[in-house]
Amino acid sequence: MSAAESLTPHPALSRRRELGATSARSLLLTVLGEFVLPRGEPVWTQVLIDVLGLLDVENKSARQALARTAAEGLLVSDRSGRRVRWSLTDQGVRLLSDGAARIYGFGAASRPWDGRWLVLLVSVPEARRQLRHRLRTRLAWAGLGSPAPGVWVTPDPGKQDEAAGVVADLELTEVTSSFVGPFGDIGRQHAVVEQAWDLADVEEAYEEFLVSFADAAPATPAEVLAHQIHLVHAWRRFPFLDPKLPAELLPERWAGTRAAELFDTLHSRWEKQARQHWQHLVGTAR
Repeated sequence: MSAAESLTPHPALSRRRELGATSARSLLLTVLGEFVLPRGEPVWTQVLIDVLGLLDVENKSARQALARTAAEGLLVSDRSGRRVRWSLTDQGVRLLSDGAARIYGFGAASRPWDGRWLVLLVSVPEARRQLRHRLRTRLAWAGLGSPAPGVWVTPDPGKQDEAAGVVADLELTEVTSSFVGPFGDIGRQHAVVEQAWDLADVEEAYEEFLVSFADAAPATPAEVLAHQIHLVHAWRRFPFLDPKLPAELLPERWAGTRAAELFDTLHSRWEKQARQHWQHLVGTAR
């Protein structure tokens, strides 16, 4: 019997699945970032198939996810007889390293806010929808919000270099201007926040995360490994959803604070046993 067949899904994982189906490729990237990236060693196909099986990903879907990820240039395979093993490419290492830095640095306490804002004005014609989408995606990932068309803001002026890099990559430097300074006497900062970000949706996502994992208590090594992957996978979307605003601009009793504490607690609690079980799977596959 395989590891996937011997695992009985824990109620916490069942609740997590009810929140929305997760793609096999997306779960594979979480596995690669959490376990393959730190080891820096190739991993056999069967190990990845079995671990994805713990997450209720069918064999066919798991193999398709591997093929798709390789086609995107993130993985490369080599053969040993009839067996295949996978290694991260340089591109894969860069992508997952950047993701890991964001995931594990995201819950850290913010520095005191000095009251300054970065304002970015970017002029992109309405007809260039694909370019507008790429700009919106990358600036949102950097934590900026858009209170009005062509206007992007963040209360973290330190992100100016990152924003400049995005604008340069998209060849928009000539039609972009930036301003840094405190909020003026006209209007309210909280009104800008409401226009730039939908914090109600972000808080709802945090509440779902809390409900999904608050009572999680995996019993076996396989369950711990599966829970750890689901935990990281659920958390990795928050650096994109949450602009990580200063406390002065957030609602009272912000759910993100409690969610970050729970993530840190559970990740620390499960990390050692999850890595031990991963190493056990890798060792038995040799």
